[in-house]
Amino acid sequence: MTESAQQPQKNVLIVTAHPEPRSLNAAFSDFAAEHLTAAGHRVRTSDLYAMKWKAALDADDYPDHPADERLDVLDAAGRATAEGRLSADIAAEQEKLLWSDAVILQFPMWWFSVPGILKGWIDRVFTFGFAHGPGHPPPYSNGGLAGRRAMASVTLGAEEPSFSDRGVHGRLNDVLFPLHHGLFWFTGLAPLEPFAMYDVNKAPESRFADAKREYAHRLDRLFTDEPIGFRTLNGGDYDHDMRLRPDVETVGTGGLDLHLRPHS
Repeated sequence: MTESAQQPQKNVLIVTAHPEPRSLNAAFSDFAAEHLTAAGHRVRTSDLYAMKWKAALDADDYPDHPADERLDVLDAAGRATAEGRLSADIAAEQEKLLWSDAVILQFPMWWFSVPGILKGWIDRVFTFGFAHGPGHPPPYSNGGLAGRRAMASVTLGAEEPSFSDRGVHGRLNDVLFPLHHGLFWFTGLAPLEPFAMYDVNKAPESRFADAKREYAHRLDRLFTDEPIGFRTLNGGDYDHDMRLRPDVETVGTGGLDLHLRPHS
């Protein structure tokens, strides 16, 4: 019996962003859905390319927005969210997020970020008034989606050492900081360490089998692993300008690690 099979039944949303249905990313998404379902969890998926997801945020996202009125995105999104007047595709994805206990984003790293279609899903779905803003606790730990977990599952063409502390690309967690901290943690999603498969362009079939075993282990611990230990905005570590107070820094720490809680 897997570790996850011993846990209470949970709801997991898997969002996939790859244009090829026979891709490695599609295979990881299918594997995760099957593994989690076999463990007793409920799974829903959003295959963005198969859905023909509209990536560009524009006035069509807010059907009641007057055509002759300047589009203030934050204001228009907030009003449409509050009034239940978002476009139907956005509303459907928001319902999935509210249903979920955990979210997995499955994607290839393109130009050190998520594919454009996934960025468009984020831009359009995480609206003001839904994932953050009025009526929600302060961001960075208690946003609109608090109580849920989130994990990035990413494939990379480069070899693993190049995404290390001395690697030319920088540490993977630093590259993913905008996702882990700026999206997940900002909106209250507890960010888990990412699952990554490197050097995928030259990977033989045997490496996928090994990666699936490793991924299964991570999926079994989706609801038990300790999240990345980011500091909270309202926990006293930051001043009124949202800058980390020098007196709470860990000696010898710098860069993005400043925003991690000290180890007890």
